[in-house]
Amino acid sequence: MATANLIPRIGLGTFRLKGQEVIDSVSSALELGYRHIDTAQAYENETEVGQAIRQSGVPRDEIFLTTKVWYDRLESDDLIRSLEESLDRLGVDHVDLALIHWPSPNGEVPMGETIGALNEAREKGLTKHIGVSNFTMAHLDEALGVPGGEHLVTNQIEVHPYLANRRVVEHCQASGLQVTGYMPLAVGKVMKDPLLQEIADAHGATPAQVALAWVAGRDIVVIPSSTKPEHQHANLAALELELSDDEIARIDKLDAGERIADPEWAPRWDE
Repeated sequence: MATANLIPRIGLGTFRLKGQEVIDSVSSALELGYRHIDTAQAYENETEVGQAIRQSGVPRDEIFLTTKVWYDRLESDDLIRSLEESLDRLGVDHVDLALIHWPSPNGEVPMGETIGALNEAREKGLTKHIGVSNFTMAHLDEALGVPGGEHLVTNQIEVHPYLANRRVVEHCQASGLQVTGYMPLAVGKVMKDPLLQEIADAHGATPAQVALAWVAGRDIVVIPSSTKPEHQHANLAALELELSDDEIARIDKLDAGERIADPEWAPRWDE
């Protein structure tokens, strides 16, 4: 399963962005050169994301568009219906990547049924690629072992300097999957970190750029959320920042297992 370079290295995350705010955010990102946009059914902004894409003037085939199926739509026929509804809201005939947003709570819907339906969506042309999000190593192994699992290309998980998520990242990569890291800026916490500020000063950069460079340097796709064009531009530039081995080692020590996304329906996480 060759997934290297399949997903653009940086994308725009749209979690928590609604209405005109998400339209403006996606519009400015596409104008700046972003070609990877990440949304989800649960974000309730697919309609606005689709509107911004259409208004951008950027050809649809140049944009890598991701959406995610919510955990209450994982039964086979319902999963297909939910993706068809997403396409209607987005105003597109397919997405580039469809993810299972969260594993079925308590395994209520069998993994084989969900992955089978997700792969059927791929075969129907509703999505070019399929993947998962917030899957533990056990969930991932189960998903890869059922029919259709061989087509999974990514696991989107929380990764930032305070949650390196090393075991899961390495397990995904060893299994041939690309890792997509969400919340790479730890919802703004990186901006106040003295160590990241010190390293940023040495590079004429910002702490946010240092954090993104650290995550991306681990061969992880980053999808920071940003509404300000200047921040979006800086995030793009972060991919060009090269950290020294010593700087990377110092940032590595910030890992404290601090998880931000941990709702009641979350699985039992790998430590």
